[in-house]
Amino acid sequence: MHTMGKPIGIEIKSMAIPMVKSPSAFLGFEPVFTTAIRREFISHAKIPLVSEKNAAMVLIVNVRKIWTEPLTYRITKTKVSGNNTYYEVTNSRWIRAKIKAKLVNRTTGEVVWEDNSINERTTYTLTSNPPDPILDRYNKKEAVRRIAEQIAKRLYLKTMERF
Repeated sequence: MHTMGKPIGIEIKSMAIPMVKSPSAFLGFEPVFTTAIRREFISHAKIPLVSEKNAAMVLIVNVRKIWTEPLTYRITKTKVSGNNTYYEVTNSRWIRAKIKAKLVNRTTGEVVWEDNSINERTTYTLTSNPPDPILDRYNKKEAVRRIAEQIAKRLYLKTMERF
Protein backbone atom coordinates (compact mmCIF):
# COMPACT_ATOMS: atom_id res chain seq x y z
CA MET A 1 0.00 0.00 0.00
CA HIS A 2 1.29 3.47 -0.83
CA THR A 3 2.07 5.84 1.96
CA MET A 4 1.27 9.53 1.92
CA GLY A 5 0.71 9.70 -1.85
CA LYS A 6 4.04 8.17 -2.81
CA PRO A 7 4.29 5.20 -5.19
CA ILE A 8 5.59 1.82 -4.08
CA GLY A 9 8.32 0.07 -6.05
CA ILE A 10 9.11 3.00 -8.32
CA GLU A 11 10.19 6.59 -8.05
CA ILE A 12 8.04 9.10 -9.93
CA LYS A 13 9.49 12.60 -9.72
CA SER A 14 6.89 14.13 -12.03
CA MET A 15 4.13 12.93 -14.27
CA ALA A 16 2.12 14.06 -17.28
CA ILE A 17 -1.40 12.95 -18.06
CA PRO A 18 -2.06 14.05 -21.64
CA MET A 19 -5.59 14.30 -23.07
CA VAL A 20 -7.19 10.86 -23.26
CA LYS A 21 -7.51 9.67 -26.86
CA SER A 22 -10.40 7.78 -28.42
CA PRO A 23 -11.53 6.60 -31.85
CA SER A 24 -13.47 9.25 -33.76
CA ALA A 25 -16.72 7.36 -33.13
CA PHE A 26 -16.46 8.23 -29.43
CA LEU A 27 -15.41 11.88 -29.61
CA GLY A 28 -16.55 14.03 -26.73
CA PHE A 29 -15.67 11.65 -23.91
CA GLU A 30 -11.97 12.58 -23.82
CA PRO A 31 -12.23 15.64 -21.52
CA VAL A 32 -14.43 13.72 -19.05
CA PHE A 33 -11.88 10.90 -18.75
CA THR A 34 -8.86 13.25 -18.72
CA THR A 35 -10.36 15.43 -15.97
CA ALA A 36 -11.31 12.44 -13.81
CA ILE A 37 -7.83 10.87 -14.09
CA ARG A 38 -6.00 14.13 -13.39
CA ARG A 39 -8.30 14.89 -10.45
CA GLU A 40 -7.63 11.44 -8.94
CA PHE A 41 -3.85 11.95 -9.06
CA ILE A 42 -3.99 15.58 -7.90
CA SER A 43 -6.15 14.75 -4.89
CA HIS A 44 -4.20 11.68 -3.71
CA ALA A 45 -0.66 11.63 -5.09
CA LYS A 46 2.23 13.78 -3.99
CA ILE A 47 3.62 13.76 -7.52
CA PRO A 48 3.77 17.01 -9.49
CA LEU A 49 1.67 16.93 -12.67
CA VAL A 50 3.58 18.75 -15.38
CA SER A 51 3.60 19.11 -19.16
CA GLU A 52 4.58 16.05 -21.16
CA LYS A 53 7.92 17.52 -22.27
CA ASN A 54 8.91 18.15 -18.61
CA ALA A 55 7.58 14.89 -17.13
CA ALA A 56 9.61 11.95 -15.89
CA MET A 57 6.64 9.62 -16.48
CA VAL A 58 3.70 9.87 -18.87
CA LEU A 59 0.36 8.13 -18.33
CA ILE A 60 -1.11 7.42 -21.78
CA VAL A 61 -4.79 6.47 -21.83
CA ASN A 62 -6.92 5.46 -24.80
CA VAL A 63 -10.64 4.75 -24.87
CA ARG A 64 -10.90 1.69 -27.10
CA LYS A 65 -14.69 1.46 -27.11
CA ILE A 66 -17.78 2.86 -25.38
CA TRP A 67 -21.16 1.28 -25.99
CA THR A 68 -24.59 0.86 -24.47
CA GLU A 69 -26.84 -2.17 -24.10
CA PRO A 70 -30.40 -2.53 -22.79
CA LEU A 71 -30.57 -3.52 -19.12
CA THR A 72 -34.30 -3.49 -18.42
CA TYR A 73 -37.25 -3.03 -20.67
CA ARG A 74 -40.98 -3.49 -20.76
CA ILE A 75 -43.26 -4.77 -23.52
CA THR A 76 -45.92 -2.32 -24.67
CA LYS A 77 -49.02 -3.31 -26.66
CA THR A 78 -50.55 -0.89 -29.15
CA LYS A 79 -53.34 -1.34 -31.70
CA VAL A 80 -52.24 -0.45 -35.20
CA SER A 81 -54.93 -0.72 -37.92
CA GLY A 82 -56.96 -3.01 -35.64
CA ASN A 83 -54.03 -5.37 -34.99
CA ASN A 84 -52.12 -5.66 -31.74
CA THR A 85 -48.50 -4.59 -32.08
CA TYR A 86 -45.97 -5.26 -29.33
CA TYR A 87 -42.74 -3.37 -28.90
CA GLU A 88 -40.01 -3.12 -26.29
CA VAL A 89 -39.36 0.10 -24.40
CA THR A 90 -35.97 0.30 -22.71
CA ASN A 91 -36.14 1.58 -19.12
CA SER A 92 -32.43 1.49 -18.35
CA ARG A 93 -29.19 0.77 -20.16
CA TRP A 94 -25.71 -0.46 -19.40
CA ILE A 95 -22.93 1.80 -20.56
CA ARG A 96 -19.61 0.02 -20.91
CA ALA A 97 -16.10 1.24 -21.64
CA LYS A 98 -12.92 -0.55 -22.69
CA ILE A 99 -9.72 1.35 -22.00
CA LYS A 100 -6.04 0.74 -22.57
CA ALA A 101 -3.39 2.58 -20.61
CA LYS A 102 0.32 2.58 -19.97
CA LEU A 103 2.81 4.40 -17.81
CA VAL A 104 5.95 5.27 -19.77
CA ASN A 105 9.31 6.56 -18.58
CA ARG A 106 9.60 9.55 -20.90
CA THR A 107 13.41 9.64 -20.81
CA THR A 108 14.09 5.96 -21.57
CA GLY A 109 10.85 5.04 -23.36
CA GLU A 110 10.52 2.06 -20.99
CA VAL A 111 6.94 0.93 -20.37
CA VAL A 112 6.59 0.73 -16.57
CA TRP A 113 3.18 -0.93 -16.76
CA GLU A 114 0.61 -1.50 -19.48
CA ASP A 115 -2.96 -2.79 -19.41
CA ASN A 116 -4.93 -3.19 -22.64
CA SER A 117 -8.08 -4.60 -21.06
CA ILE A 118 -9.45 -2.18 -18.49
CA ASN A 119 -13.23 -2.59 -18.50
CA GLU A 120 -15.83 -0.67 -16.52
CA ARG A 121 -19.59 -0.43 -16.66
CA THR A 122 -22.47 1.31 -14.99
CA THR A 123 -26.16 1.86 -15.63
CA TYR A 124 -28.39 4.80 -16.35
CA THR A 125 -32.15 5.22 -16.62
CA LEU A 126 -34.20 6.37 -19.57
CA THR A 127 -37.35 8.40 -19.33
CA SER A 128 -40.70 7.37 -20.79
CA ASN A 129 -44.30 8.63 -20.83
CA PRO A 130 -43.24 11.00 -22.34
CA PRO A 131 -39.57 10.45 -23.20
CA ASP A 132 -37.28 13.33 -22.31
CA PRO A 133 -34.23 13.25 -24.61
CA ILE A 134 -32.48 16.04 -22.68
CA LEU A 135 -32.78 14.17 -19.37
CA ASP A 136 -31.76 10.91 -21.08
CA ARG A 137 -28.62 12.61 -22.48
CA TYR A 138 -27.84 14.03 -19.03
CA ASN A 139 -28.23 10.58 -17.40
CA LYS A 140 -25.90 9.05 -20.02
CA LYS A 141 -23.34 11.83 -19.51
CA GLU A 142 -23.42 11.25 -15.73
CA ALA A 143 -22.92 7.52 -16.32
CA VAL A 144 -19.85 8.26 -18.46
CA ARG A 145 -18.51 10.49 -15.66
CA ARG A 146 -18.98 7.64 -13.14
CA ILE A 147 -17.12 5.23 -15.43
CA ALA A 148 -14.32 7.78 -15.87
CA GLU A 149 -14.01 8.10 -12.07
CA GLN A 150 -13.91 4.30 -11.63
CA ILE A 151 -11.19 4.03 -14.27
CA ALA A 152 -9.26 6.92 -12.71
CA LYS A 153 -9.19 5.07 -9.37
CA ARG A 154 -7.94 1.90 -11.08
CA LEU A 155 -5.18 3.78 -12.93
CA TYR A 156 -4.12 5.52 -9.73
CA LEU A 157 -3.90 2.21 -7.85
CA LYS A 158 -2.08 0.53 -10.74
CA THR A 159 0.49 3.34 -10.74
CA MET A 160 0.88 3.81 -6.98
CA GLU A 161 0.40 0.28 -5.59
CA ARG A 162 2.18 -1.83 -8.12
CA PHE A 163 3.91 -4.29 -5.81
